[in-house]
Amino acid sequence: GVREVSFSTFSISDNFNWNSPIRFDHSTRITHFPVELKWADAASFRMFHLQFVAGHPYDASDTVKGFVVNEQLVRSLGIHDPRDILGKNIDLWGGQITAPIVGVIRDFHGQSLTDEVKPTMMASWKSVYQNMSVKVSPFRLGQTLRSLRRIWSNTFPEEIYSYQFLDDKIAGFYRNEEELSKLFRIFALIAIFISCLGLYGLISFMAVKRTREVGIRKVLGATAGQIVYLFSREFTLLIGLSFLIAAPVAAYFMHEWLDHFAYRIHPGPGVFILTLAGCAAIAWATMAYRAIQAALANPVKSLRTE
Repeated sequence: GVREVSFSTFSISDNFNWNSPIRFDHSTRITHFPVELKWADAASFRMFHLQFVAGHPYDASDTVKGFVVNEQLVRSLGIHDPRDILGKNIDLWGGQITAPIVGVIRDFHGQSLTDEVKPTMMASWKSVYQNMSVKVSPFRLGQTLRSLRRIWSNTFPEEIYSYQFLDDKIAGFYRNEEELSKLFRIFALIAIFISCLGLYGLISFMAVKRTREVGIRKVLGATAGQIVYLFSREFTLLIGLSFLIAAPVAAYFMHEWLDHFAYRIHPGPGVFILTLAGCAAIAWATMAYRAIQAALANPVKSLRTE
C-alpha cells in the first residue's frame, strides 16, 4: 500500500520550522528578513507535487549540495526573473553552510492562511531529519497502517511510533475557527428560536386585541391577503429597522476577524441582502399561521362576541 516515502525535519505543512537570515550572492550583509528553512530530501518535490518555475530539484544527498527557493524569496531579494537567481550562492550562519541555488518552485502554503507565504528555501540535510512522510494507497488503508506499525516496531523497537494524516494537520490550523463557528451557529439558532417565540406571542396578542378591527375590515370588504398584510407590515418595518442597526455592527466585527487572515474573502452586499431576506422569511413564516387564522375568522362571530 505504500506509494512514496520522503524524509524531512518537519512535515511540508507545519507550524514548526527553522528560520534564519541569509547572505545572498557573497554579500557582506545578511538579509533584513528571515527565511524559512525546510530540510527535506529530494523525493519531497515529487511526493508533494511542488512545481518548478525555473531550474530543477537538488540531487539526492545526505548533506547540503544545493538550495531550492520559492518565488516569494526571489521577490524579496528584488529579482524579477526566477532564472536570474539560479547559480547564485546562499550562505547560512556565517559560512557554516554554503551552496548554490539550483531551482525555484511556485509558492505554496506551508502554514495557516492567517500568514502570508514566507520566503522559503529547501535543502537536503540528513542529520536533522525527524519526520517520515509516507504516501499510501486509500485502498486497504487499515492493513497498510498496521503493516507500517509492525515494521517500525521491529526496526526501531526503542522509538515511539506515532503518525498523523496531513489533511488532519492542516485542519488543525483552523481548529479554533471551527470551534468558534460551531458556537456561533448554536447561539444563532438559540437566538432565532427565542425571537420566533417572542414574535409568535406578539402576533397572537395583536390578533386577539384587534379581533373587532379585523371583523369590521372584513365586513367592509377587506380580503384575507389585506388582513395578513396589515399584521405583517408593522413587523416587516421593525425587521428592516433592526437590520439597519445590526448590519454595520456585524460588518465591523466580521472584517475585524477577517483581517487576521493574509488570504481572505471580501464579503459584498449580497451577503447582507441574503441575510435580510432570510430574516424576513423566518419572521413571515412565524407570523403566517396566526395572521391567516385571524384573516379567515368569521367576522359575524367576532363582532357578536367582542
